[in-house]
Amino acid sequence: MQRTRRTTPYPFTWEIPVGIVFAVLLALVLGLQAGRSLANLVVGNGWVFVDRLALFTTLAPIVSGQAGAGLPAVGHPATPGLLWACVGVVELLVVLVMTWAVKSGLDRWGPARLRGMATATEAEALLGRTRLRRHAKVIRPDLYGAPRGGRR
Repeated sequence: MQRTRRTTPYPFTWEIPVGIVFAVLLALVLGLQAGRSLANLVVGNGWVFVDRLALFTTLAPIVSGQAGAGLPAVGHPATPGLLWACVGVVELLVVLVMTWAVKSGLDRWGPARLRGMATATEAEALLGRTRLRRHAKVIRPDLYGAPRGGRR
């Protein structure tokens, strides 16, 4: 019996979508903080990342343009323009990585995935030149078989 005809006894519930939403939000928050750290690095303050206790409490000041919020070691923080440019670049990268991950996951496990298709490596192992040459005596015994008392 095919696996697609079997029913799964565990129904879809709310835990998985909520987990995915929280993972996406956490990735966006970390991207915002990494963009702020990149802006401060460009200015010359070095790579300083916020303490995990202040990870969420410093979001409002960062959104308002304060690049030094929650970072005690920053002497001269980045300007709001540089802050927004760096945050935009990092957030764009985060969104691109998440889009690639979703597409890869859907291609591998999604409803429109190809079922029963061999990978290129598997097809080469079964149908490729290497296997054909290795089994040439069986495939074409008239050409590659060992002569037994002469040609047939």
